[in-house]
Amino acid sequence: MSEHLGDKLRRLRRQSGLTQEALAGRAGVSVDVVRHLEQHRKSSARLPTLHALSKGLGVELTALLGDPPGVQSTGEVDPPQLVAVRRAIMPPLFAPPAEPDDVASLSLPVVRAEIADAWTLYHSAEFERLMAVLPGIVADARLTAAAGGADDRAAGQAALGKALQLGGHLAIRLGKTDLALASLEKAIAAAGASSDPLLTPMISNSVAWAYQRQNRLEDATALAVHAADGVERSHATDSAGVRVWGGLLMSAATSYARSGDYERADEMMRTAETAAVRLAKLPAPLEGRLVSVFSRSSVRIERVRLAVQYGHPEGALDLAKGMRLSADTPPSWRTWLLLDVARAHTDVGNAEKAVKALESLRRVAPSWMRHHTLAVAIVQDLLAHPRPPAGLRKIADCLGIEP
Repeated sequence: MSEHLGDKLRRLRRQSGLTQEALAGRAGVSVDVVRHLEQHRKSSARLPTLHALSKGLGVELTALLGDPPGVQSTGEVDPPQLVAVRRAIMPPLFAPPAEPDDVASLSLPVVRAEIADAWTLYHSAEFERLMAVLPGIVADARLTAAAGGADDRAAGQAALGKALQLGGHLAIRLGKTDLALASLEKAIAAAGASSDPLLTPMISNSVAWAYQRQNRLEDATALAVHAADGVERSHATDSAGVRVWGGLLMSAATSYARSGDYERADEMMRTAETAAVRLAKLPAPLEGRLVSVFSRSSVRIERVRLAVQYGHPEGALDLAKGMRLSADTPPSWRTWLLLDVARAHTDVGNAEKAVKALESLRRVAPSWMRHHTLAVAIVQDLLAHPRPPAGLRKIADCLGIEP
């Protein structure tokens, strides 16, 4: 059984050391709202109220709404697919390392292609398929990291670092941040033994995201800024370096915004946008699927996201107006844009345009739509209107929301 919204609210409030009155004051809501939710006298709240509460708690909205599982489970015990991922990330003690079925066909280019394809699965929200293939990919990468001469092993360590970074991202999406940090710690160790100087800062960005999910905002900010400074000093002129630096800058901006410093966050995002314009004039990096997502499109998407999350829905809609996404924008980022546009339209009271944004999302990224509790929250908010707009019921049925 999923945790009641009021129980999540009480747990997060106590973890933050806040009284009900203090949380209500920070969130700008009535203390009765907090009290009624925690007493189960209300089972839900309108989306603007949930945004206010999450901001008052200093957590992402998903901390209140929950992350939908990437795999079906009927109890507290991890399903077999996730157990296999855990064993791949943290092999059992005193067990011999597993070998691939066809060692002769295994080579570094093959392994890197496997990893790139797995990242594509991740960005397409194909989490069940990803869980099925990731253990074998990690095993293959470990083998390449231990085979051949020094240069071969260093290149294999780079592949292992990217595979374990992917394991960390998947674990975050499944709500397993401790597993994510364990995977990312091993990924950084592999990166340190690799021949790729950008890999450690790339993985540091993932660690900062995990810290944000744990509400460790100071840790997330310090890590992202430190890593960004290092990249800027040594790789500011090549496209891969700019992409990694820009991704870290956006991560730091998110942490600043969640800490209440929206002006500094906006300033950093404008700096990132300038860098993205410069990036468009540089040659594309080799194996771009294995480098941080960063472009003019991703920066604008993140600016829209920050604006809508921190109480500027009109500004978010202005930023989104007339956007033309680059062809390489992953489905995961397109999803965030359409969800945030729907949220902004909902916040300003334009239910019809909110539904149009959700209909677009269902067309371009149906898998991601089903994996976002935020989509459910928006639809439930719209259903509460006295006259729900046309098309909303079909979207609600797609998400399994009962009348």
